[in-house]
Amino acid sequence: MIFITVKFTVRPEHSEGWLDLVDGFTRATRQEPGNLFFEWSRSVDNPHQFVLVEAFRDGEAGRAHVESEHFGAAMDAMSYAIAETPQIVSTEIADSDGWGRMGELSPREPGGA
Repeated sequence: MIFITVKFTVRPEHSEGWLDLVDGFTRATRQEPGNLFFEWSRSVDNPHQFVLVEAFRDGEAGRAHVESEHFGAAMDAMSYAIAETPQIVSTEIADSDGWGRMGELSPREPGGA
């Protein structure tokens, strides 16, 4: 699995419209056969920063994503809205197909000790 996290710091005037700007890109990417997940979050510390967590089945699926028409169009559109070059972490995780369950925490009934 290729696991990628990207921090996008956007220009203040584009913060409220960022998720609308990337909506088509997000929907198209989620439809890619090799995409495992593609999820946006907004920073609680910086209202102009968004974090993208994404994963692809393997390197081939990652390449197909980067070579897609919607990827190129999104890079062009986003370039006008970002305040700085995004920060990225990209790594390959062997023998994984996505999210697993956290072993250290499970839900309990309210009021329990």
